[in-house]
Amino acid sequence: MSEEELNERHAEKMRRKKAAREKILATKTIEKGLLIVHTGKGKGKSTAAFGLIFRALGHGFKVGIVQFVKGAWDTGERVVLDKFPDQVTVKVMGDGFTWDTQDRARDIASARAAWDAAKEMIADPSYRMILLDELNIVLRYGYLPLEEVVETLKAKPDDTHVIVTGRNAKDELVEIADLVTDMTQIKHPFRAGVKAQVGVEF
Repeated sequence: MSEEELNERHAEKMRRKKAAREKILATKTIEKGLLIVHTGKGKGKSTAAFGLIFRALGHGFKVGIVQFVKGAWDTGERVVLDKFPDQVTVKVMGDGFTWDTQDRARDIASARAAWDAAKEMIADPSYRMILLDELNIVLRYGYLPLEEVVETLKAKPDDTHVIVTGRNAKDELVEIADLVTDMTQIKHPFRAGVKAQVGVEF
């Protein structure tokens, strides 16, 4: 087959694919705020969520962020977000990882304060996107009532996007979510003795 024939066959194949795709897209008419869950053992759950936050900022959205665990870290994303004070509210509510605090009562109190801040944001219709970073962690340890969290997220405003991150997402949360991504770990430099890197981990 000549190069010209190959090109024509390819063009015809792409025309059919485009027509099929446009037919599918024509059936997708619903616009709504999504409940998005990033979970799994692989790296990138919060990183992907912050990518959505930055995308939303680019479209002029007002966004809210509540960090349930990583409060003790100085992160690059926070430096960037500080440049958008009119669009971004960041609530750094965590005291660090539970193995750092070693104080269950303190962790529960921090989780409750963070959740109260999150509920205020969710109830405020001016926020178009809200990130609940590492909420899955505090749910995993039972620091918040799962039923309360699920009911609040189910009742969120129709046009508000909410992103929940952290390993071990509860089945009840996965059930009500619109979009769930499970990050799978294949390789991680930490296992080879590499410490957390500026610009990659924080």
